[in-house]
Amino acid sequence: MVFERKMLTYGDPDDEEEDAPAEEEEEEEEDMVDPLETIRAKCEETEHCVHYKERLELCEARVSSKSNTVEDCTEELFDFLHARDHCVSHKLFHQVK
Repeated sequence: MVFERKMLTYGDPDDEEEDAPAEEEEEEEEDMVDPLETIRAKCEETEHCVHYKERLELCEARVSSKSNTVEDCTEELFDFLHARDHCVSHKLFHQVK
């Protein structure tokens, strides 16, 4: 048993080797891109989504220009998200394996 303890104390280089793969795994995870985010960005550029995005931005500008208002842009936000998600749903599931 004494020999095993010595092996563990002298096992420092092995500990460094174990740390190296963990760093590589972290780097690999950083390089991965979520396909959902990519497709959402593409869908936001389509004509249908641009229309709803413009309506949302106009509403946000109108609401932020007023100091005291009860209006919010919930309807415009939901319309935009619905249009974007509708576009995404047609494209995303073709990439799922």
